[in-house]
Amino acid sequence: MKKLFAIVAVFAILGFGASQYVMAQEGPDTSAVEEATETAVEETVTEAPVEEAPVPSPGGGELHKQIKAKFIEGGAQFMGAVLLTLIFGLSLAIERIIYLNLATTNTEKLLNKVEAALEEGGIEAAKEVCRNTRGPVASIFYQGLDRYDEGIEMAEKSIIAYGSVQMGLLEKNLSWISLFIAIAPMLGFMGTVIGMISAFDQIQIAGNVSASLVAGGIKIALITTVSGLIVAVILQIFYNYILSKIDAIVNSMEDSSISLIDMLVKYNVKK
Repeated sequence: MKKLFAIVAVFAILGFGASQYVMAQEGPDTSAVEEATETAVEETVTEAPVEEAPVPSPGGGELHKQIKAKFIEGGAQFMGAVLLTLIFGLSLAIERIIYLNLATTNTEKLLNKVEAALEEGGIEAAKEVCRNTRGPVASIFYQGLDRYDEGIEMAEKSIIAYGSVQMGLLEKNLSWISLFIAIAPMLGFMGTVIGMISAFDQIQIAGNVSASLVAGGIKIALITTVSGLIVAVILQIFYNYILSKIDAIVNSMEDSSISLIDMLVKYNVKK
């Protein structure tokens, strides 16, 4: 009940304040105040100079607006497909670059550690060094050392076989990136062809050839082609960079594997 009385009291106070405000607004001096206000506003408008609105200067800040406008002009269907191609291709390319950077190891330093471990602690110590080292080279070394007890030839075969497995891991998802590189311009060309068909349909409906009608349709149709080519160029650059990284890692794997076999031969002779 106390809460009910408090609520009723608050509403009563608010209602009383609102009624007093309305009565004050409807007083006899209201018209005079309004006339004085209107006169002051008119004098201010007549005396104030007219200023021209500043024209925005073209700059870097307008680039994203232009890209957005071109994206809308090109059509949401094909431009959206081209954009998705770019997003998926870049995501796979960035994932490969991160993986390859993590897979890159200093093979000379690793060989020195393995050689020192062989001289001090034998095969098990060398295996422990490879187990604690990251990268495909260390994994290949571990497989060769693990088969050392079966002979040098078996260790060499194990290194070659596991090297092929590591090459497959390095080249993972490259086929998808090349697919997106091929699809992007195809989607652009498809959007261009469909846009041209739409432009000719408009010409047929109009009954005559209008330069503005044809030019507008062709411009919109070619936007998709340009977008697809740009996406293909961007992905191709990333693709070639990834291939160069893979080639460098594979060459390092081959050279270091030969050095490991020579090292095992020397270790076997010393035993």
